[in-house]
Amino acid sequence: MTTHKTTPPAVLAATRVAAGDDRTRYDGVAMALHWLTVPLVLAQFGLAELWGYPAKPTRHLMIVAHMSFGIILAVVIPLRIAWRLVPGHQVSPASSGWVEIASKAVHYLLYALLLCEAVLGFVLRWSGHEAMSFFGLLIPPPFPPFSHPAHKLVGRIHELVGWAIIVTAAGHAAAALFHHVVLRDGLLCRMLPGRRVWREAARRTSPERAAGGG
Repeated sequence: MTTHKTTPPAVLAATRVAAGDDRTRYDGVAMALHWLTVPLVLAQFGLAELWGYPAKPTRHLMIVAHMSFGIILAVVIPLRIAWRLVPGHQVSPASSGWVEIASKAVHYLLYALLLCEAVLGFVLRWSGHEAMSFFGLLIPPPFPPFSHPAHKLVGRIHELVGWAIIVTAAGHAAAALFHHVVLRDGLLCRMLPGRRVWREAARRTSPERAAGGG
């Protein structure tokens, strides 16, 4: 069986970075915000990729849902960042090497991409002289419409950032699952609620996990 003791240090370090494992333990609010973000991001991507196929009434509902979920994400992500930065809501490791620093950078990269995507969503809608909609509640544009080329450029950037989020998040999730299923080192358990899960994470975690962590 593959474990952290037999995995090459370079692979262990790389997957820890991709998984965002900076050995931080999170409280219930941080976990809740994390698991709220996951389905919202998946729903956003799925809606954007699929709304071109149904007939117009259904497509309109999908676009409104996309905007509404985007507004929720625009609130959730700053809350996640604020909660992470306020002392007392998480327990950081006693020492931090390059792996922990790089892993933390993965988290902030995802936060930055999600915030950028949320802002671009507002700009895209408003630059086309259309109101945002939060489950039917209209939010009119606060600035004049952009030129057609500028509006199209915003849409293209919005699309590219969306793909960047999915690719980064997929790598993040795959690395976390690799640690959980293959290495069985309890990495994923630290983002799951429940004392039993925490005890399992503590039981699985060992000093050898820090290989490559500096």
